[in-house]
Amino acid sequence: MTPVLITTTGPDKPGVTSVLFAALTRHGVDLLDVEQVVIRGQLTLGVLVGVDEDPEGLQEAVEQAMATVSMRVEVRVGDEIGEDPFAPARQGSTHIAVILGRPLTARAFTDVARGLAGLGANIDAIRRIADYPVTGLEIHLSMPHDTEQADDQLRAALADIASTGGLDIAVERAGLARRAKRLIVFDVDSTLIQGEVIEMLAAHAGVEPRVREITEAAMRGELNFTESLERRVALLEGLPASVLDEVAETITLTPGARTTVRTLKRLGFRCGVVSGGFRKIIDKIVDDLGLDFAAANELEIVDGTLTGRVVGEVVDRAGKAVALRRFADSYGIPLAQCVAVGDGANDIDMLRAAGMGVAFNAKPALREVADTALSHPYLDAVLFVLGVTRAEVEAADAADGLELVRP
Repeated sequence: MTPVLITTTGPDKPGVTSVLFAALTRHGVDLLDVEQVVIRGQLTLGVLVGVDEDPEGLQEAVEQAMATVSMRVEVRVGDEIGEDPFAPARQGSTHIAVILGRPLTARAFTDVARGLAGLGANIDAIRRIADYPVTGLEIHLSMPHDTEQADDQLRAALADIASTGGLDIAVERAGLARRAKRLIVFDVDSTLIQGEVIEMLAAHAGVEPRVREITEAAMRGELNFTESLERRVALLEGLPASVLDEVAETITLTPGARTTVRTLKRLGFRCGVVSGGFRKIIDKIVDDLGLDFAAANELEIVDGTLTGRVVGEVVDRAGKAVALRRFADSYGIPLAQCVAVGDGANDIDMLRAAGMGVAFNAKPALREVADTALSHPYLDAVLFVLGVTRAEVEAADAADGLELVRP
């Protein structure tokens, strides 16, 4: 059997595939492989077949057939194809890399391609996954040696390119595990919402500068989270409890938060929050977004006034990871199928515990331990990292009667 590789290109329109395969049918070929892509209305269709006799006659028939639909065609026969066309197909890509940029320039993508080539990685396929609010490409690639060391080299190389090229690059192993995520947990302050709730409360109490000083000391490692929380909450003593409702009404969600939660719930995800903030304020967010679970700290209230104390177990760095494990266990979901999203050092244990940890506009300490880091201020970038495309999101929204809104 002689292999024949047929590549046809031109404007995408109905009938192209049927005309080509009608010509192939008349020659009784065996179909070995097919691949098609359409970019902005331009079709590229490749077909590999095996023919018992007269491959030149097949070539002539194909060229004549495609001329009837005004398509260009290239036909290669036998040795002209290059690599062994009858060799077993590759087992598939070893990794998936998602590249996000605003904008995503040709120069930046060239750096990525060169970096991959330097590692001997082959790009198997590329598809666009987003054009808003960032441009996103998903690259399927194969490393020459599928080892733990090669995996580390790939991640390190792409992380360096991302940091110097103004890109976000997420790398995951290809395969079923990537599509098996079933639970996601978000930090709240500066992740699911914009700003820090305790600073909003401190503004009402007139102690915002003092609260910020304590926060900065904790960030420098001079105080642990529990100690810093207790000191900051103590400054709220005497504040009317009604202020909690007032602050809850002023909270602004991070751009893309609603889209992210809505889309993931359509996919069957359990979605929730684990926060070092305060439950009374977070409850409004839980109700608003229809979240499945929440863990946060409880402020003590006596006679309608804040006492300046936290009651119950403090949700600190270790407590966040404990909460994630508790929620995952309650839904019967392995940690490997969990995603955690956060921005601060307080989220380190939680991101480490999850199968995928996403650092969202995060402090350096968290970026170092996260599986991927997102630096653009749009939470729906998490969807793209998980392999959900912008087109799929908008199609689902349209099916639910939601209006497409873009600036």
